Amino acid sequence: MSSISVFFDTHWSQAIDGLSAHVVVPVVNALGIAQAAGDPREIAQAAMIAMLQLFLIACVMRPLEGLIPAERWEHRHHTTVDRNFTLLMLLGLFPLFSFIVLMPFAHLLGGGPATDAPSGIKAWVPWFADHPYLLFAVYYVIYDLVYYWMHRAQHLIPWWWAMHSMHHSQRQMSCWSNDRSNYVDGMLQSIILASVGLVMGVEPSEFAMLGLLSELVQNFSHANVALRLGRLGRIGEHVFVGPRFHRNHHMLRDAERPERHNCNFGQVLPWWDQLFGTALYHDEPLRLTGVSDPEVDADNERGVISMQWHSTRRFWGAVTCRAGWRPGDVSFGRGYRPVHDLDKQPLLDPESPR
Repeated sequence: MSSISVFFDTHWSQAIDGLSAHVVVPVVNALGIAQAAGDPREIAQAAMIAMLQLFLIACVMRPLEGLIPAERWEHRHHTTVDRNFTLLMLLGLFPLFSFIVLMPFAHLLGGGPATDAPSGIKAWVPWFADHPYLLFAVYYVIYDLVYYWMHRAQHLIPWWWAMHSMHHSQRQMSCWSNDRSNYVDGMLQSIILASVGLVMGVEPSEFAMLGLLSELVQNFSHANVALRLGRLGRIGEHVFVGPRFHRNHHMLRDAERPERHNCNFGQVLPWWDQLFGTALYHDEPLRLTGVSDPEVDADNERGVISMQWHSTRRFWGAVTCRAGWRPGDVSFGRGYRPVHDLDKQPLLDPESPR
């Protein structure tokens, strides 16, 4: 443990200091946003975390997809745009949004830089201040519970589904698919989760760790891998969300059993699906992923900008019509006729290329 502590106290800290001094500070000064961006060291830490995440996706998860794929593809053409989404999100848009929008938002709500005075859970239950690891676990459980209900809302509220459907449109779900999302949807999610973090009194470094752990689990749960771990794997997927569990969430709708479609909303912990009756485990045969509504499925032939444009058009069409506010309905605008549940979708034969 001492060597790990030394690493983070020296090498990791030195790398952040170097990145902050030689890259972040010159860039924010050149853009004239130094005051709005906040602490350059926090920006550097976010960049380091993004690079670590990219390394694990490219060097661990992607090779696993080649070794033990859940679904065999003749090509990976549709995964390219998801890789572009991931690179753009981790190395560009998300750090920019975090420190130009979220940090001022935190100050507005009374958060911002850490102070000596405890806040949130540490203020409500001072005992937690002396038990940081247990406190972090409590943070994580609450964070994940909020995400579960937020995710259910993304599927239940028509105007939100109009955006979120872009994420579900992918026919070739892979380790790159987690960041395939509409940016308005992403901003809304970030503001909700950051607000929860502020209420709980989460420090910026702790929130960054919450985000990293969540993102890594989600990258893995989207991966096109078939882990055959027997009983151990079945037990594990009752503790953490894995690829098979989350694949059931992305499966094409079966018109004969539409109730099976609304399942497995958990981000990292499947406990909430178990508690609220939305868990679907290994008794369900593997199905192809995607959305059969042709208006949404067309996203597979679009690039990053075109996909953003069309999903935002769906959102605007839904939010400006009455049906777009009826929970449980599907609407992309006036006169829209839902067609996504008319066809029974085929089961997946893992041995047959798609």
